[in-house]
Amino acid sequence: MTTSETFDELRDWQHALRAQFPIIVANPGLAYLDSAATSQKPQAVLDAVQTYLTTANANAGRGTYTWANDTTALVARTRDRVARHLGDPEPERSGVHFVSGATEGLRAVARDWFPRYLSDGDEIIVPFADHQANALPWLEAQELLASQGVRIVVRELPYEPASHDYDPAALAELVTARTAFVAATHVHHVYGGNMNVHRIRRAVGPDVPICLDAAQSVGHLPVDVRALDVDFVVFSGHKAMALPGSGAVWARNTRGPEFKPGGWTGTPNTTGIASLEAALDWLDAAGPERIERWTVALAARLTDALRNLDAYEVLGCQQSLAADSEVQQRSGIVTFRHRDIGSNDLGFVLSTHGFMVRADGHCQGRAGESDSSVRVSLHAYNTPDEIDRLLTVLRTM
Repeated sequence: MTTSETFDELRDWQHALRAQFPIIVANPGLAYLDSAATSQKPQAVLDAVQTYLTTANANAGRGTYTWANDTTALVARTRDRVARHLGDPEPERSGVHFVSGATEGLRAVARDWFPRYLSDGDEIIVPFADHQANALPWLEAQELLASQGVRIVVRELPYEPASHDYDPAALAELVTARTAFVAATHVHHVYGGNMNVHRIRRAVGPDVPICLDAAQSVGHLPVDVRALDVDFVVFSGHKAMALPGSGAVWARNTRGPEFKPGGWTGTPNTTGIASLEAALDWLDAAGPERIERWTVALAARLTDALRNLDAYEVLGCQQSLAADSEVQQRSGIVTFRHRDIGSNDLGFVLSTHGFMVRADGHCQGRAGESDSSVRVSLHAYNTPDEIDRLLTVLRTM
């Protein structure tokens, strides 16, 4: 894709991609608008799983026969595939470890890496207005370390009130000689904003490890660890076209000790790993840049219309709702409330019209939104017609 490629020029590309999703094709009257919760799966991923289960299903690293060797090779190959997808500049030094999803991956960093890295009196900075999966593991680790006589201080990652982006100036003031770790999110799961992680690196300096929750970015837009300069990238495969129960932790292994999952890991989810390899192949062929451009344009189409409807409040930075915003880049996530109708009721009404949206509190951390809302989250299989039909229903409320 070139930067001059327009939304209209992407229509043929999108039409061809949409046709690759059996569940979407089989349900033309429904609109799946909940891809931030989980993505639908293209035929290539379904075929890869079927092929693996019918030609090479075995345990990895525990046999010398052909099926076992093929499965062992699959696991190693998919580790390399994850590193390439993330633009890993030093794959010989970094590591990729498979987990059941982002929550387990973040917990693995907290459980297995923290005890070997943190010392009594160290400070960590955590985003309490993001998904609770990027808050609770660090608090659990604080309790675990305290039981072992190691006291760490947990500070809240500051936000800019108007944009809901991180506040790099306030963050820089929090940093001390004992700041040892920062947890952050790449794309906010409610506000849909790209959280400008590069500004975190500038604020904390070159030596503090940063762990990035990339659950809403991997599979939805390009993720380049070289440009982000973070130390961990954790993501869920099921949000990136792969099967549930798959995911990965990428560790740079240059700041602090090498990350190694603790204990006996047991049998890996080889079916999920097969799906993840196929999903990353599919995503790279489709083009993460194109996927991002398409979904951001659809989100702008929705938010531009909602802003002109007095009955609705769109959450997030009000200056970044347009696709060409210079304040904060938005992703394909739009979250809103009706001023008179409860969000759960609104979600139910939308479902009766064939629109599958998320309507609740979205698993936010303790400093997040206290009231429920409706979230529309988009992917490459969504269309302008679905947005227009949704708006037709919303205008009647």
